[in-house]
Amino acid sequence: MDKTPPAASSPCVLVTGSSGFIGFHLCQHLLQQGFRVIGIDNLSDYYDVSLKQRRQAMLLQHAGFQVVNESIETPGVMLQLFADHQPDYVVHLAAQAGVRYSIENPRSYLESNLIGTFEILEAARAHPPKHMLLASTSSAFGANTEMPYQETQKADHQMSFYAATKKSTENMAHSYAHLFDLPVTMFRFFTVYGPWGRPDMALFKFTKAMLADEPIDIYNHGDMKRDFTYVTDLVAAIRLLFDAVPERPADGQVPDGDSLSPVAPHRVVNIGNSKSVQLTDFIAAIEAATGLTAKRNLMPMQPGDVPATWADADLLQSLTGYCPKTEVSEGVQAFVDWYRAYYQV
Repeated sequence: MDKTPPAASSPCVLVTGSSGFIGFHLCQHLLQQGFRVIGIDNLSDYYDVSLKQRRQAMLLQHAGFQVVNESIETPGVMLQLFADHQPDYVVHLAAQAGVRYSIENPRSYLESNLIGTFEILEAARAHPPKHMLLASTSSAFGANTEMPYQETQKADHQMSFYAATKKSTENMAHSYAHLFDLPVTMFRFFTVYGPWGRPDMALFKFTKAMLADEPIDIYNHGDMKRDFTYVTDLVAAIRLLFDAVPERPADGQVPDGDSLSPVAPHRVVNIGNSKSVQLTDFIAAIEAATGLTAKRNLMPMQPGDVPATWADADLLQSLTGYCPKTEVSEGVQAFVDWYRAYYQV
């Protein structure tokens, strides 16, 4: 790890959820590029805390990284962080994630996703950064059936409380962008996977079960499709979006295909692999990577879930010149290799 501190003049990035799966990879990427990175993460027990602690310990080996272990929704915490560090860029990844858990424990989504985002917007209002980039989700497209998903499509019918909170943060951020001229990019993730992934996600659960010779639960009897996005592709896209700062259109006119608001420096951008992969093909990739055959437990569709996702990433490409490209077979193999090494299986 690099023990040389970055120059004091290096741009400062505040990353919320820095010890999470995506936050960890993003912080590593930014540190390698010479940014100073301030992280905040409350190390919640939604999943194995030791995994988050291990990620955080790795980041702390970099001289350019500092972290605060607090909750973003705690009043005054974000305001103090913004005041102390005056970040040039803010990437807001901290959230209560998971579609199914939002049915069991909706209050945690209210507190982390809505109140937490409010605290960040208020802090940015007091200490405006050059650009704020806030994580949303492909789940925001909800009941839309027109594929691939485009950012300009209406997204009014969210299917889970998780998705509803994330769509709400898009609207909250739009109002702050309009009122206070805060440049905001909302990026909608599509099923993100890779090493150091979350234990509640399919790839982790399937790999763990298969290596233990246990059956895997396959929802909707396997008739599901997802746009699987490899985590290093995702963080590369986020970094490139730093420089695609939205500007309020002077005449209210927005170019075709752009999700830029006509009344605010606010834009929504898909980050996906531009492919929709059948769940059974994803499982086949895990079987190939592990050398094992999955025992399948076929189950009905779960409440709040959607049968398919598929990103149109043309806007991302036009803004950054970049498009995620890692093939599922390659990304799954990297995860399985990490899993075997980490858990010594």
